[in-house]
Amino acid sequence: MKLSAAFRHACRTHRCGAGQVKVKVFGPRRSPTTRGEMSLCLPVRETHFTSGGGGGSGSSVQSLSLQKQKTLSAAHENATREILQRSRAELASVVKAHPAIKPTLAILQAGEDDSLLEINKKMAGKVGLNVMQICLPRPCTEEEVLEEVLRLNEDPNVHGVFLCLPPSLLSRRILNTIKPEKDVDGISDLNVGRLVSGALSEGLPSPVAGAVLELLARHDAPMAGKTAVLVGLEGPLKVILQVLLQSDGMEVQTSLWSSDSLQKLIRRADVVVVTGTGSVELPPSWFKPGVTLINCGSGLMPESSVSEERRMDAESWGEIGSISAALRMQNVVRSSMRWVENQQYQPWTLRPLKLQPLSPVPSDIEVSRAQTPKPIVQLAEEIGLLPEELEAYGRTKAKVCLSLLTRLQHQPNGKYVLVAGITPTPLGEGKSTVTIGLVQALSAHLKLNSFACLRQPSQGPTFGVKGGAAGGGYAQVIPMEEFNLHLTGDIHAITAANNLVAAAVDARILHEATQSDKALYNRLVPSVNGVRRFSPIQLGRLQRLGINKSDPSTLTPEEVSSFVRLDLDPAKVTWQRVVDTNDRFLRKITVGQANTEKGHSRQTQFDIAVASEIMAILALTDGLADMKSRLGRMVVGSSRSGQPVTADDLGVTGALAVLMKDAIKPTLMQTLEGTPVFVHAGPFANIAHGNSSVLADQLALKLVGKEGYVVTEAGFGADIGMEKFFNIKCRASGLKPDVVVLVATIRALKMHGGGPSVTAGVPLPKEYIDENLQLVSEGCSNLKKQIEIARLFGVPVVVALNIFKTDTEAEIDLVCRIAEGSGALAAVPCHHWTRGGRGSVELAHAVKEAAAQKSNFRFLYSLQTPIVEKIRTIAQKVYGADDIELSSEAQANIEYYNQQGFDTLPVCMAKTHLSLSHMPDKKGVPTGFILPIRDVRASIGAGFIYPLVGTMSTMPGLPTRPSNGRSAVVFCCPWRWFE
Repeated sequence: MKLSAAFRHACRTHRCGAGQVKVKVFGPRRSPTTRGEMSLCLPVRETHFTSGGGGGSGSSVQSLSLQKQKTLSAAHENATREILQRSRAELASVVKAHPAIKPTLAILQAGEDDSLLEINKKMAGKVGLNVMQICLPRPCTEEEVLEEVLRLNEDPNVHGVFLCLPPSLLSRRILNTIKPEKDVDGISDLNVGRLVSGALSEGLPSPVAGAVLELLARHDAPMAGKTAVLVGLEGPLKVILQVLLQSDGMEVQTSLWSSDSLQKLIRRADVVVVTGTGSVELPPSWFKPGVTLINCGSGLMPESSVSEERRMDAESWGEIGSISAALRMQNVVRSSMRWVENQQYQPWTLRPLKLQPLSPVPSDIEVSRAQTPKPIVQLAEEIGLLPEELEAYGRTKAKVCLSLLTRLQHQPNGKYVLVAGITPTPLGEGKSTVTIGLVQALSAHLKLNSFACLRQPSQGPTFGVKGGAAGGGYAQVIPMEEFNLHLTGDIHAITAANNLVAAAVDARILHEATQSDKALYNRLVPSVNGVRRFSPIQLGRLQRLGINKSDPSTLTPEEVSSFVRLDLDPAKVTWQRVVDTNDRFLRKITVGQANTEKGHSRQTQFDIAVASEIMAILALTDGLADMKSRLGRMVVGSSRSGQPVTADDLGVTGALAVLMKDAIKPTLMQTLEGTPVFVHAGPFANIAHGNSSVLADQLALKLVGKEGYVVTEAGFGADIGMEKFFNIKCRASGLKPDVVVLVATIRALKMHGGGPSVTAGVPLPKEYIDENLQLVSEGCSNLKKQIEIARLFGVPVVVALNIFKTDTEAEIDLVCRIAEGSGALAAVPCHHWTRGGRGSVELAHAVKEAAAQKSNFRFLYSLQTPIVEKIRTIAQKVYGADDIELSSEAQANIEYYNQQGFDTLPVCMAKTHLSLSHMPDKKGVPTGFILPIRDVRASIGAGFIYPLVGTMSTMPGLPTRPSNGRSAVVFCCPWRWFE
């Protein structure tokens, strides 16, 4: 096997930083154990060398002068010192740039051998590496070794794994289990293959081969044209040495110790490399004058005897064990350098999927099934995610770990684009399709990094009026069934966590009503093995009560009573149970009617799951610690004395965090054209803040890079979803948007211009099918108002006109002229539904130009503004109301929140999405109305006050013909769905 002539140079050099740093070939560590006690240390621990100067007599081989031995010894010391100095300098540069890194060599051995640890610690200390020693029992099994190797593979602090095990355990299975980047002995199949193919920069070379090459490189005479014989070498080491020596122009012969031609081969050899001797003697008469002898044998010969060593006259050969050890340390350093390089931002290698649109456009499900999505691990690799940052849920979706934020914390953010809309019809105006079409255009057609960030759809609307939320036509997230149903179980986790709180509330009311202080205390702080201790969350409650004690036995009866009794008022419990189904008959229920509840019944209700405060927390949190803190602050009701009772007081915060530990990670999916999408959180915009998660946006902004784009969507019209995006989400995240894309449709504008009502499932009236420029012109008043609202926040606006087949050119031109005349930087007709990303290329160019302009983003109000004035500001400036009207209940709650210190929270208006006003039937731009505030409530964990405007329901109902009536049973194969 031949390698390129450049391979030898590649083995000896490695680029580090801006300059070219020469690095010697990496090698093994010398074993300090005696030859009689040596276990097989992979691959070699001791190597010997000599350059014979005489003929075939024993005296000629053994007549190496003392001066020659000193010269060799000095050469070995110099080589070792040079390698260690280079390794130390390289490691110092790595640690300087990344102070947290602690490169470690892990030694896995059978039995205890402290001397092995000490020699490695000594050599590692000269470089600055850490050494970890794992001693398995002697004997041990292959499964025990595999378990340890797998653990070391996943340890980010370990950059090299060094096996010192009996030969029986060094199977290919074991060797190939080590991650190639941690295989500092370079003998896994992948590393050997890389070396043979010349791709050394991608792997780690064999340290034994490195030791041999180091010696030959220091030989006086050139090796080209010489003959080398490899005796007793097997497996990877044999292949590696054969390839490397041939690449230097040498003729290479291999032989077993038992070969009949052994003597003949050795007599012709200029270089002899051996491992082991068995019972074969190598008399000096076999060697030709000037032969170079390298013995790699002692480290590979368990239980070898001194007499066997003497057969090879080993006492006359100089040792190079120190060179091997230095080279191995260099391999660990090189591995750590590559690890650091991999932690940096990786340029995208995105390969879009080909899209072949049909006309007429098939149904959404048919379009989705016609496309074969990429394996999610492939997409993750294309956008620079590391394997350890991905948790696959099947073949087409995966969770992404939040550790990515730490890894890319110094990476500049990309451009931040928000997709909002005009006041919609009940049919929706296509914000999701515009979002997906835009990122398909940016990534698949303009070759710009882009990410879509969408909310997870609730099962309620999916089986209700609206149906799924994966987009439509040729602008979809795929597979759409997985997107719309269950996904990765986040909403189920929220439901479980929410209802755990509800169960804890009612259980606590019952137990406090039926037990004495002493009985409650004994159950809340039980004696375990004769010892009573407060849990950490209980210690937190004591501190909030002003009781600075940690010994349960020291509390006074009054303190015990304060501790055990939350004294929740059943009439003031504000926490509701939730279910992810539109079920109108759960809007008011009675709980506690069983005899076992001892008459403690009360009226309550169910909300839709996405209305849970836990959903809002998931969407606004910036990490696990913050989420746990927010969950603990959730107020579930008030005590009879008027004090708020929190989840922390109930003692359920830890359990809630455990239930939500996976839900906090965004889910990675893809569009029809193979571009990335994050799906995370799903609060409604009318009864919550209506945006996908802060975490998904933050992750995406890092991944796309400085010149990339993150496109996220706000629910319903700009007056609802966009206003909350700016005033609530951007406050929580600290992110500033660069562009607003405002979605409009001709049919919605006709509705706002006085067109007849639109009802889901009912054919559109002719006014929406035939050209009607008057209705369009008058309906553009709503578009103008929404542009005005966006400009209140200082962000450039691009209008995306979502085109339907019934739209005429005259109507399209009219809308675009009015939009640009009303302050939009551009107004673009979009055909993504019929053409995919290609149909939104013009929109992508407009967004790119708008993002290049400076955004003067600003909030609508200060957090120090009183609650009433915050509500009034939104009502007047955004909705166009003359003023607000507070009910007595709303006024009382505002005063209560002021007393509790909640007055500095932002406001999240719960209002109908079908009108700028509180009246759903008032279209266009209503004026002259007073906005009624029926009640004001607080989501303290989420971090906002939410006024209820008019009659808002938090539990939708099913229509006469829901979407579930159009659903079919589907069966799943690896990536397709079939009815």
